[in-house]
Amino acid sequence: MMSAHGFGDLTLLLAIPVIGAALLLFLPRRQSAGLFTIALLASGLAFLWSLKIFDRFDGANGEMQLVERVAWMPAFGIQYIVGIDGISIFLVLLTTFLMPLALLASWTVRDKVKEYLIFMLLLETGMLGAFLALDLVLFYVFWEVMLVPMYFLIGVWGGTRRIYAALKFVLFTMAGSLLMLVAIIYLATRHAQVTQVLTFNVLQLYDLHLPFDQQIWLFLAFALSFAIKVPLFPFHTWLPDAHVEAPTAGSVILAGVLLKLGTYGFLRFAMPLFPDAAIALMPYLVALSVIGIVYGALVAMMQSDIKKLVAYSSVSHLGFVMLGLCALNMQGVQGGIYQMLSHGLSTGALFLMVGMIYDRRHTRMIAEFGGLWKQMPVFSVLLLVVTFSSIGLPGLNGFVGEFLILLGSFSVTPRWTAVAATGVILGAVYMLWMFRRVIFGPLNNPENQKLHDLNCREWVILAPIIFLILYMGVYPQPFLSRMQPAVEVNLRRIFTMPVTPVAAQSSASGEQKNDGR
Repeated sequence: MMSAHGFGDLTLLLAIPVIGAALLLFLPRRQSAGLFTIALLASGLAFLWSLKIFDRFDGANGEMQLVERVAWMPAFGIQYIVGIDGISIFLVLLTTFLMPLALLASWTVRDKVKEYLIFMLLLETGMLGAFLALDLVLFYVFWEVMLVPMYFLIGVWGGTRRIYAALKFVLFTMAGSLLMLVAIIYLATRHAQVTQVLTFNVLQLYDLHLPFDQQIWLFLAFALSFAIKVPLFPFHTWLPDAHVEAPTAGSVILAGVLLKLGTYGFLRFAMPLFPDAAIALMPYLVALSVIGIVYGALVAMMQSDIKKLVAYSSVSHLGFVMLGLCALNMQGVQGGIYQMLSHGLSTGALFLMVGMIYDRRHTRMIAEFGGLWKQMPVFSVLLLVVTFSSIGLPGLNGFVGEFLILLGSFSVTPRWTAVAATGVILGAVYMLWMFRRVIFGPLNNPENQKLHDLNCREWVILAPIIFLILYMGVYPQPFLSRMQPAVEVNLRRIFTMPVTPVAAQSSASGEQKNDGR
């Protein structure tokens, strides 16, 4: 573990969006172009800085790297500790990659522009902090900090039912968070009783072995908070409302990054901190994941609003992610992480494209469209690529994650995996049905005959996402190879037996081995 006392690159990454938000305070409200320029520069600089961190990152090392620690509240054992490994590095990159694109998509925002951009930048810092935090109190602070800007983004710049959606989002999240806070305090107290050291450092808490009954209760407290954020069935009801009412950029960040904090929380905290409970309760989490896959897909098929359809598809896709993580083997966990990234790109792109046609037509009703291929051929082609990515077509990013998830889970629970596989078919049904209704058919609606194709700004937004969709689908190894050591370390915290490398790396031996289960 590379460690350093004091602040370094990771802290600067957290600070860049905050500095950008602070600079916005000094600009007059009427200078919208200047406000957007500063926000884009701040988010763009954060992305470039994350690439610098990625360049320093050692993909062969599964331990925490670039760790920075500063005494925060030493009397209470609370420290400022941040670090990165093969699990969090790509989620950090996903966050810094999507934020500038989301800001570019916000160019049409005209109301309270300054406040909007400040909240977006503060949201970025909150998300990055949650992925980097290695102190449970610090993690909790960032976890709660994210609520504030997201609440205002939905509640101020959202649709007609924005207040209802914003309150529902906050109440659901806080309900789970409070139980997690109690569990965090109890965990640190137990560590102090056993070792006479009061700490919230998760790397130290990993070594604390609690009785099974205590693990169960603590795991459930953490799991509830993370299950709401995923969202795992039946805690998903806040998501469609939040997505539908949120502005386009809010939906992109919500689907692209915020939902991943739930699955990341399971992988980073709940499972390795309480391994016995995690193993014992996995069958129940698998069942809820598979129910979410099928339920999300079936409900998505019934939607008349494109945005709500994409929102319910997230319930289904995140069910797949949870299924992979619950397999607790190399293929499943790697597939789950890869699917987090793929979903962030494909669903983020879908929300961006829904926002583009909404800006033109001011409606999201599927029945209002048809024949867009004639008016918007470039848009139609890109939407086709993103649609195929979402349904997991081979050669695109969605296929890799789903394949590894099904491969990993099949060795553990073949029956549930078979049921989950139907979600792939159902996903193809509702996505292709939506695409056919919107893009093909006669161009009867006079409003659709006035539409124009993508402009330069929209091209700039979509082009990098399309590139990554293709790149991750064709060549996943750079991602998988950097994840593997960190996943191995994480699995060893849950199981005492050695972990077998991913199939891609064992192919040289000519056969696939079992994965540490």
